[in-house]
Amino acid sequence: MQITITESAKNELMNKVNTDQYYIKLAHDAEGCGCIMSGVAQLWIVDEKDEFDLESNSEPFSILYDSRHEVFFEQEMKLDYIPNKKSFSLSSKQQIYNASMNLYKK
Repeated sequence: MQITITESAKNELMNKVNTDQYYIKLAHDAEGCGCIMSGVAQLWIVDEKDEFDLESNSEPFSILYDSRHEVFFEQEMKLDYIPNKKSFSLSSKQQIYNASMNLYKK
């Protein structure tokens, strides 16, 4: 999976996360949705990798994602940060996954 991280997203992530100590994870969160198919893309800060985690091909750092949830995302996506909304946006050429993502410590 290739996630292009825009300059504004990179700056915001580097300001909020010590990537030497923590990982950034793209999650397909279906908790409370009733069905795995109704999940929502979220960004998490995690302490360690899970056994099913893979790393995206991204610069300046990779983003983890659960290999079992890879089917819910496209192979090429873009992560951006919108300062006036104080949130991240995940999109591809075909769709917007989440236009208002916060960064959660898990």
